[in-house]
Amino acid sequence: MQEDILCIGSVLWDVIGRSASHMRAGSDIPGRITRVPGGVAMNIAMTLRRFGLKPVLLTAIGRDAEGDELVAEAKRMGLDTAFAYRSEDLPTDVYMAIEGANGLIAAIADAHSLEAADDKILKPLFDGRLATEMTPYGGVVALDGNLTTDLLSRISQSAAFSAADLRIAPASPGKANRLLALSAHPRATFYVNKEEAGLLCQTEFEDAATAAGRLVSSGVRRALVTDGANTAAEMTAGQEIITAEPPEVMVTRVTGAGDTFMAAHIAHEMAGADRQTALRHALQAAANYVAGETPL
Repeated sequence: MQEDILCIGSVLWDVIGRSASHMRAGSDIPGRITRVPGGVAMNIAMTLRRFGLKPVLLTAIGRDAEGDELVAEAKRMGLDTAFAYRSEDLPTDVYMAIEGANGLIAAIADAHSLEAADDKILKPLFDGRLATEMTPYGGVVALDGNLTTDLLSRISQSAAFSAADLRIAPASPGKANRLLALSAHPRATFYVNKEEAGLLCQTEFEDAATAAGRLVSSGVRRALVTDGANTAAEMTAGQEIITAEPPEVMVTRVTGAGDTFMAAHIAHEMAGADRQTALRHALQAAANYVAGETPL
């Protein structure tokens, strides 16, 4: 399958416990527990596929039963895992989260195998299967912050990524600072929420527009900042800032919403949408997702 976009980062199993009740630390209440394919790169790829694109996954997946099942599920959805690094000794990664009516309560991302695989996941971009340093990949690359800071730094300086349209997500607020290694890349676009923007800039922001402006003034070429149900913003160096309002919906889930927003924005821009249209459609896609109107 000829690729439309590369998705580099975490591909794992999401184990999500959801309850319709408000929760606090120590709550023990009825709910539903699901296990579905997840991880930032996987979530982005699944959404891109729903928009008719052909994403290729560059990641680490174990050769255990969980990994074989995950690869089979990816293939069923039309995702290309042919270039994934399959490790004999590293287990397939997993993410676990608890969600209540009041949002995400807690989550743990066990992406240790992805981190341990390091640059082995990037080999197809150097050995000629997808690109080389002399003939770098020139398409869109969705990159997530589950990679180590050291590897992200090497990517930022690598000739293999010099021609790529880099679209970057932090994976979580706890990993937001890893993106600093890519902040000076001349072809990078950051997709962050307001909290993550604050961590990157070592401050707190009142709104997404202020956060986007600060990120760009600090050296990021382009930044999209969301703020839950509040106004979202996009700022590109040398252009006016734009904003849009998310649709009002009943929230039924939150894990993966940011990945859906990013993927939908990429898909609409690849289809030729202007900045305002792409932002508006991305917010609609994320709203549909959190409302439960998009398949898991």
